[in-house]
This record gives sequence, structure tokens and C-alpha cells, in this order.
Amino acid sequence: MIDVLNNVEAITVFSDDVALSREFYTAVFSASVIFEDEVSCMFKVGTLVVNVLARSEAAELIGPAAVSEPGAAASVMLTVNVPDADAACAAVRERGVELVNGPVDRPWGRRTAVFLDPSGLPWELAQELG
Repeated sequence: MIDVLNNVEAITVFSDDVALSREFYTAVFSASVIFEDEVSCMFKVGTLVVNVLARSEAAELIGPAAVSEPGAAASVMLTVNVPDADAACAAVRERGVELVNGPVDRPWGRRTAVFLDPSGLPWELAQELG
């Protein structure tokens, strides 16, 4: 079986101040913004995509995992680029992994699903949509 989890392409950093993070990544890494809206800013840093997302949005992205109090959400999420999100979800389920959400089509052009490692670190499977 081909391992569908061998192409980590992005890291999502949950931030309390997206504007400050935007300034940091553009200044320190000379990174260009590749997507931006009112709660996020996405950069290309070498071959890695760094997505800075308002911490307030973490629960929606990695939910339904509960966030009981401010600051309780994960600080980082790793993204694996997959050619077929549904097939990747089936493959991780076969390995005994339970998804916490997805697959779901996102407004930024990805079909995603999330699962957690034993320590609660969220991993996202993401397929680029046409």
C-alpha cells in the first residue's frame, strides 16, 4: 500500500494576534502572502506553507474536539497533502485512527479531515480541489 501520509506540506499556527504574526513572517522570512482574510494569513516559506489562524477559529477547524477555555486549543496543526482526502481518511481509519472531523470541503479550495495523535496534536489531511 502506498503511504498517503508522506507529504507534510503545511503548518497552521494558532495565533492570538494575526496582524502581528503577519508582520513577523513578512519581515523575518520575506514571505509573500498567498491567502488572507479577516482571521488568517497564509505564507509560502520555502516549500512549507505557514498558515497563521486566529486562535478563536481553532475549535471550528479541529472540532468537535472541545475547547473548554481560552488558550486551551492546540497551538499548531500539521497538514499532509493527499491526492484523495476520502481515500486517505479510509487509510487512516484502517490503521485504527478516529477522525475528529471531515472530510469537508473548505472555502479556501481544500477538502480536509482532522485526526489527533495520542497527545492531542491535530493532523489535517488536505486535498486540493479543482
